[in-house]
Amino acid sequence: MASLDLKSLLPLAEAEVKSVIASLPEDLQREAERLPISYDSRNEEELRKDDLDETLGLFVGASHLDGLGEGDNLPPQIILFLVNIWLFAEEDEAAYREEIRTTYLHELGHYLGLEEIDLEERGLL
Repeated sequence: MASLDLKSLLPLAEAEVKSVIASLPEDLQREAERLPISYDSRNEEELRKDDLDETLGLFVGASHLDGLGEGDNLPPQIILFLVNIWLFAEEDEAAYREEIRTTYLHELGHYLGLEEIDLEERGLL
């Protein structure tokens, strides 16, 4: 990693997500605050082994519109893959913060029931 070490990626990501949530309209803030966020900091090799080496973020679980069903194995949550985002941002702090923002909003959109076409129309793809 270039100018930042892995330990620096987590606080930057947490601060950026907090800023994004604070910038949302009040009703969306409430929804976002209820949704857990996991920050995955596995290295490139571990992510490659799990076929996640190109994944920036994931939303898992039932969407807000679906509600929690009996068959759901995982509670709704967003997972941000910090090392992948850092590499995608070409190890640039400003680009990293922007990609954290975009990826978080993209996955939040999935939680809110938006499909890929909806996200694309909103510039979150």
